[in-house]
Amino acid sequence: MSFTLLFDPAVQSAVSKFYKRMVPLFVVMLICNQLNRSNIGYAQEYLEADVGIGAAAYGFGAGVFFIAYALFELPSNVMMEKYGARIWLTRIMVSWGLVSAAMMFVQNATMFYILRFLLGAAEAGFFPAVIFYLAKWLPNRSRGKATALFVAGSSVAAAISGPLSGPLLSMDGTGGLHGWQWLFGIEGVTSVAVGIVAYFLLSSRISDATWLTGEEKTALAGTIAAEEAEKAANSGVAHKGSRWKMLLDRQLLLFCGIYFAIQLSIYANTFWLPSIVRRIDGTNDITVGLLSSLPWICAVVAMYLSSRIGDRTGNRKPLLVVALVVAAIGTYMAAIVSPWLALVFLCIAAMGFKSASPLFWSIPQSTLHPFVLAPAIAIINSLGNLGGFVAPFGFGLIKEATGEVTWGLYALAAASLLAAASVYLVKAPKRPIDLPAPADVSPSSTDRPDVEAGTR
Repeated sequence: MSFTLLFDPAVQSAVSKFYKRMVPLFVVMLICNQLNRSNIGYAQEYLEADVGIGAAAYGFGAGVFFIAYALFELPSNVMMEKYGARIWLTRIMVSWGLVSAAMMFVQNATMFYILRFLLGAAEAGFFPAVIFYLAKWLPNRSRGKATALFVAGSSVAAAISGPLSGPLLSMDGTGGLHGWQWLFGIEGVTSVAVGIVAYFLLSSRISDATWLTGEEKTALAGTIAAEEAEKAANSGVAHKGSRWKMLLDRQLLLFCGIYFAIQLSIYANTFWLPSIVRRIDGTNDITVGLLSSLPWICAVVAMYLSSRIGDRTGNRKPLLVVALVVAAIGTYMAAIVSPWLALVFLCIAAMGFKSASPLFWSIPQSTLHPFVLAPAIAIINSLGNLGGFVAPFGFGLIKEATGEVTWGLYALAAASLLAAASVYLVKAPKRPIDLPAPADVSPSSTDRPDVEAGTR
């Protein structure tokens, strides 16, 4: 792509404004998202004591969320195409906040399953919508860092969920409610409030952004359009026929498999890390929460550094392989050492599997044909997120059968190694070509379906 476009001061100014206005908003939204889907990890033993939900039932309830998530991912993507990112992302956030708050009224396992399923349906489409939004608003050289900062929101949520959950659980008896009811209620209502604020900050298209100047809109839209034309030319895929036929590709299935393995590790730790930490003698709600935050704090640092290296070199595949191997080694060692050392190795593992997520997303963003990018992201995310069902449910069955989760950790290590090997099968894009700048790219050009943020 033309370096004149890439280093246009107007483009740099627009990107800087996007980082200051939109990236923090998306990070806060993802923090709320992760808190609401994973807070059951801290409420687990109380749900068992007060509602009678055992380990297997808990694991199934934790995982059924992802069944709904997978089923409703593509329909949600279609609805966002119809209504735009501003309305649809707000709808997603407000609805998941309401369902999460309703978890405080759980009375039995069946109700637990239903609400977890509804939570997955409500959240469906959020993550791929933001990933696609970044691809439509930021040049490739600026996208890796933004993706990493966004994905880091999940680690920040995991890091603060422990210190936050402890005090909320300690409110047991306040207002005649259990501590876990306060946990679900407060975190759910917070998401609703943030969703309402997001409505006034989001812009669906570059041309809608009142916070960009006309020159910045023109330059940014032109750069994105030129990059998309280059990707289409380099992909070697004709722009003919249904885009759904273009999705029947071996590379897309490979992406799904790699992301599935990454999600296995992420959600096994999300839902079972507090249980693993409780093996350490002398822990309580407060200390379990604090200790459980350590792996996620380490992960945030690792994610930021790896994304900076990836943006600087432009070659993220080797970094992804290293991250997955680190995740495998850390997970395996956590299974065979003492509880305190297990926590240390889980910190190492988290640095690997959490870094793998933003590194992974930069690869399909830069290699898939623009014609199929949005549905492809939705498919990869929905199928990959089934790892969020398999991991917690599998760990629940293993723990109920053996009293430990050791064999589950072995399986996670093997999956990470297999994913690392699979990365080498991903085909690199053809050598970039230098395309001329579009003759006339105006802010209104973002109204086209292939440039509009929040379409396809």
